[in-house]
Amino acid sequence: MSLHKYLISVAAALVLAACSSGVKLDNVPVEDRAGQSAAATDTNASKSAVAPVDVSGTQLPAGPTGVAKVIYFDYDSFAVKPDFAPVIEAHARYLKADAKRKVSLEGHTDERGGREYNLALGQKRAEAVRRALSLQGVSDAQLEAVSFGKEKPAAQGASEEAFAKNRRVEVSYR
Repeated sequence: MSLHKYLISVAAALVLAACSSGVKLDNVPVEDRAGQSAAATDTNASKSAVAPVDVSGTQLPAGPTGVAKVIYFDYDSFAVKPDFAPVIEAHARYLKADAKRKVSLEGHTDERGGREYNLALGQKRAEAVRRALSLQGVSDAQLEAVSFGKEKPAAQGASEEAFAKNRRVEVSYR
């Protein structure tokens, strides 16, 4: 029994020794490539050749302008209606023009049905839009289909009008 404890102690010591590092982090030499010491540098006297970057105007637009970002579906359906073909074509053109652009296709349902059923239906709706965009030539690497089911309604209420607004896929650019 004592041999067993001795072997465990030796193994633990070896593991701890293997985790140690011989690299010393104190007194690391720093090279001054500017030719000046840090103490002699005056922030007002030094001029930088690097221009500041203005990020306020560099944001890319969040999708094609004037094009709907919501595609609606019929009750208990994940078939993309022909009415939304121009919307899908416009998003496809926009995505194909810039391969760095990515889009999240967020599937939603109305509140009728169980949680699992609605998550599956929302996913099928998002996948249907993804397939439609793929058929237009958009790379699969640019598309992500997710489902929120009935968790994020666009409209509150139990009317057919509210239900119709909730049966959708939202096109969300990243």
